[in-house]
Amino acid sequence: MTRLLMIDDDEKLVALTREYLESHGFEVAAAHDGIAGVEAALANPPALVILDLMLPGIDGLEVCQRLRRSSRVPIVMLTARGDDTDRIVGLELGADDYLPKPFNVRELLARIRAVLRRAGGAEAEERAEVIHAGAVTVDVGARVASVRGEPVELTTAEFDILRALAANAGRVLSREQLLQKVHGHGWAAYERSVDVHISPGYAVRR
Repeated sequence: MTRLLMIDDDEKLVALTREYLESHGFEVAAAHDGIAGVEAALANPPALVILDLMLPGIDGLEVCQRLRRSSRVPIVMLTARGDDTDRIVGLELGADDYLPKPFNVRELLARIRAVLRRAGGAEAEERAEVIHAGAVTVDVGARVASVRGEPVELTTAEFDILRALAANAGRVLSREQLLQKVHGHGWAAYERSVDVHISPGYAVRR
């Protein structure tokens, strides 16, 4: 079973979410504060972390930042805050996707599966693909990107966006087209995560 880690202090929500995800073939571990979440994720790395933004101890943004120092585990961030700034910062710190609370567990399941598909790569022939675009090389199988031979550290979402852009070098892609290439069909045109990852300000801050 694919093991997930849910870091959220709402124990009732965790229990309900765990029941639903386990009915769909996942194993779900839980931590109820930020520090315990970081320790659990690093001691026994899961396939994916479901991370609440509002946590006791250290908040979800700090958890995300600490995990990204030594781990590339995919992260889906949950937030009850209405301010988009928190979601943008979460993406900047390395979260792969986000979902506002209250959320539909079916949508959470769909996003988890989508992120895991991206993190795990596609079929064998796709995994063997190496894309060259100018000074950029994207090894799809190894999920490694380099510029002039120098490796570049990327999150799952960043890698997938770079891969889509490199594979379509010389072409202009709309947000909708890029979303379809990265996430697949059915994603809303107003989804802003791609904008965050490729914005000039984001690149400068990194």
